[in-house]
Amino acid sequence: MLRVRLYGEVQEILRLRSVRLGELHFAQNDTRAFQTEPLPAGGQTCGMAALVGKSNCARAIRARCYPKAADHKPMNSHRLPLAFFAIALSLTPAVRAHEVAAEMAAAASNFLVALTPEQRAKATYDFKDEQRFDWHFIPRPRKGLPIQEMRPDQRPLAHALLASGLSHRGYFKAATIMSLEHVLFEMEGAARKQPRESDLYFVTIFGKPEAAGTWGWRLEGHHLSLNFAIADGKIVGETPSFFGSNPGEVREGPRAGLRVLAAEEDLGRALVKSFDDEQQKIGILAGEAPKEVTSTNLRQVTPSAAAGVTYEKMSKAQRELLEKIIHEFIASHRLDLAAVTWEKMNKIGLEKISFVWAGGLEPKQPHYYRVQGPEFLLEYDNTQNDANHIHTVWRDFTNDFGDDLLQKHYEQSHAK
Repeated sequence: MLRVRLYGEVQEILRLRSVRLGELHFAQNDTRAFQTEPLPAGGQTCGMAALVGKSNCARAIRARCYPKAADHKPMNSHRLPLAFFAIALSLTPAVRAHEVAAEMAAAASNFLVALTPEQRAKATYDFKDEQRFDWHFIPRPRKGLPIQEMRPDQRPLAHALLASGLSHRGYFKAATIMSLEHVLFEMEGAARKQPRESDLYFVTIFGKPEAAGTWGWRLEGHHLSLNFAIADGKIVGETPSFFGSNPGEVREGPRAGLRVLAAEEDLGRALVKSFDDEQQKIGILAGEAPKEVTSTNLRQVTPSAAAGVTYEKMSKAQRELLEKIIHEFIASHRLDLAAVTWEKMNKIGLEKISFVWAGGLEPKQPHYYRVQGPEFLLEYDNTQNDANHIHTVWRDFTNDFGDDLLQKHYEQSHAK
């Protein structure tokens, strides 16, 4: 009976996505989580509950399954064992695209009905409109409805839509990136063509959001661009996905020490510094680091020439670091979507994934890295503003904006 109760509690946690940021002890400069022990035999039913929640039941689970976790010893999030990611995903059905799409549709519909006719006209486009592909991560004029033009009662609904596509950690990153605009405003002043404003992020809905429909949405502004496409009630595209941070590290003021994308930087550096002499010859490019992610805001990207150290040529410890880097990128999106992505990567073959670095190996030196698989590209660049300005992006060579799966969807529809 206890096992059934615990399993039901965990399933409810996942279903309601009720892990709160405070319970994961997010700090400004050191995202923290519980120190955990390996799963005990049969512990799958209590693993997630041991990591989240403040209820008496959750505390009892921690005490029974992870005795050393009872005191909540902190650790850096990117050192969290992959077992944490595995636990979360193992308790989630392999494919929940329909359910995720339904939640997105509900959030988008709730947002749209709260708008005035004039606001709705700015926020909506036809699904096939070329505007859906006009994305970027720099400060610039944009289409869509900016949060700053929303009433106080409308803004939470925009954030609810944002949260419907992201994990809790991903939402934490996105919201913090938006808040950095105020830090930049204080650093640079008001004399700018494009203002630094934390609410200058635009929501755009493409098509009619329906649980079983074909539509999409985007939330975008400086250093944040999230693009989702849905067909027949399934998520068919979740890239391009861009997260950036300027400053990469806040070095002055009350928020000094804040590093939103610390894990992306530290994991990459840890991996390249673990390379032996032979690996360095192929895993570190000669010359300076690129000044920008090489894929920029291109409509489509193609694989770069083979370069770097492949997964199959790495040691066990290096493979774990590479997996953590990949997870850090893809798990900013809903964990149930990340599970599908990770399963797809495994089926294609992790041994085909490569890692390459360019630039200095020490902090505050301009640097860049790329993780490339047969169908995807992850890029990280930190070269601007004395290597304190980070850009990260996840691209899909065939399915950005859902291109490949939408094409198959249209072909199947016409064949009926």
